[in-house]
Amino acid sequence: MDLSNRTVLVVGGTSGIGRELARRFAAAGSTVAVGGRSPQALAELAEEGFGTFHIDVTDGSSVTSARDAALAQYPELDTVVTMSGVMLLEDLRDPAHFEAAETTIDTNLVGTIRVIDAFTSHLVRRGAGTFITVTSGIAFLPFPPMPSYAASKAAVHAYSEALRAQLDGTGVGVVELVPPAVATAGQEKVAPHALPLDDFATEVMHLLSQDPTPHEILVKGVRMHRWAERDGTYDDLVAQRSQALAMLPGRAG
Repeated sequence: MDLSNRTVLVVGGTSGIGRELARRFAAAGSTVAVGGRSPQALAELAEEGFGTFHIDVTDGSSVTSARDAALAQYPELDTVVTMSGVMLLEDLRDPAHFEAAETTIDTNLVGTIRVIDAFTSHLVRRGAGTFITVTSGIAFLPFPPMPSYAASKAAVHAYSEALRAQLDGTGVGVVELVPPAVATAGQEKVAPHALPLDDFATEVMHLLSQDPTPHEILVKGVRMHRWAERDGTYDDLVAQRSQALAMLPGRAG
């Protein structure tokens, strides 16, 4: 992927990984716009020179409106990054967890589908472009305190694979970014060994620039999760990660 000459929309790019990747694409020479829900964050990004659009991926009309506005301002848009996501703890012994499960699936999975659907016709008409979906190491090695997060990201992985197959021959590629725990948005509190955001972004941009661009962007820190089943380490690692269930209210001790 030529990072110096893209027109990129990062949906969910108002904080964390998305915001850093938006800055990296811009630094490489691409034209970058960001979509998100936070008016303050969007205002800050506008001051940095980014195009900004309000978008709520859980609201179909919001996605459609943002799509129309983005394409009006950036008719040459060729790269759409679907970053929006939430990570919520759930105690599956408590029926009240269902609200968190619904929110997680609607944001992480259905929200991703809404964004992809909104821009597919545009990219196919162009005959060239890229969707970058975002999953997680947790898609391949569940983190038991966040069951619906794991399920949603595993689903986005499967959806990305199917999307890539269906778009084959159109000129539109599908790249799946698979982050490990990255030290942003509180991840460093849950995962003390989380990868520094700057190191993560540097490695991601290097992998994206390879020719051909890999179907999955796997930084070194996530490969043990991605290949746990293949490597025969899956059961032991899930058992280790299950110790984190103690962080759920009422489970400590």
